[in-house]
Amino acid sequence: MPESQRAALIQALPYGRRYARALTRSQSCGDLLVAESLRTLTTSRPTDNLPALCRLYQEISRHFAAQTEHVPADDTSLSLVQRQLLLLLTLEEVSPPMAAKILDLSEAQAAQETERAYTFLKTGIQTSVLIIEDEPIIAMDIEELVLQCGHKVVGVAHTQEDAIRIARETRPGLILADINLGAGGDGMRAVAEITKTHDAPVIYVTAYPERLLTGETSEPSFVITKPFEPLTLAVATYQAVSRFDLARP
Repeated sequence: MPESQRAALIQALPYGRRYARALTRSQSCGDLLVAESLRTLTTSRPTDNLPALCRLYQEISRHFAAQTEHVPADDTSLSLVQRQLLLLLTLEEVSPPMAAKILDLSEAQAAQETERAYTFLKTGIQTSVLIIEDEPIIAMDIEELVLQCGHKVVGVAHTQEDAIRIARETRPGLILADINLGAGGDGMRAVAEITKTHDAPVIYVTAYPERLLTGETSEPSFVITKPFEPLTLAVATYQAVSRFDLARP
């Protein structure tokens, strides 16, 4: 592989990790999926002119589809293709035509599946949400987005200590956490303490997602970038709390 292509793939890695972790709902499974995809990309000659990041998304999608062939179809949840489309369009902010190419769909097929997925999401999966955010104005904006998605906000914590206390009192169905709480502590430490006694999915929000996606330490399975749209939160929340388990057995 030419050095320029290798360098481009290295730059794409954090975002490939985010996509793969969201698909599998697991850091370890997602990072393994990325490693497998990279091996394929570095040992094969490109057959298209896709950017490196989109080629990585494509290989991740193909590998994951092959690994989950055993998962039965379920009319009460989104299909795998619909999940992939929504994650690409919202979490990764890929254009609709490019998302279609990545998933080997025609643009018409992708548009049809996307519309079905959006319609399904409107029925929603409602849950109770704990917001951990130290900036009051940002916290209010996030709370409004959460409510727009049909969820219930059980508390807004501005410090690490408050987050632990509120989680203990309310037992939220989902935790939406900022990383840096300024003088109030650390969002990841708060979550680590909470999840010792309470098993709830966690979505981290940060302006610098690449700093959390190195693959070197214990890192989040779900990361969305500030600022984000209600649909991005709705998609991430659905993938986080859905019982339809696509993770590698």
